[in-house]
Amino acid sequence: MTDVNDDWFGEDAATFGDRLAGARDAAGLDQKELAGRLGVKTAVIAAWENDTKEPRANRLQMLSGLLGVSLSWLLTGEGEGPDAPEDTHEISGDLLDLLAEMRLLQTQISQSAKKLGQLEKRLRTAIREQS
Repeated sequence: MTDVNDDWFGEDAATFGDRLAGARDAAGLDQKELAGRLGVKTAVIAAWENDTKEPRANRLQMLSGLLGVSLSWLLTGEGEGPDAPEDTHEISGDLLDLLAEMRLLQTQISQSAKKLGQLEKRLRTAIREQS
């Protein structure tokens, strides 16, 4: 078993959405309450926490203030964040390995999607030039 330490929501163990959800829970807010304070829809908070959308810079600053965490922690897991939950004092090494593999795959998929977009843009440009 691996002890969870101060980097329990660090870059290698969590995404922005994971850190946002953890900080929101630590602040005692549900998604609806946080959405109301930020002036966004609850679905927006859910999308941020699921890492399907990212907040703009002004919302990031508001989030860090409302949740009592540093902006750098929210973005990277480094800096001042909430205390680790007491009920997660141990995580199996197998689970951490699985999480790391999932994060690697997520990064590869994201990079592939970006590359695919670039190739599509080049193809559209080439087609226009031939027309």
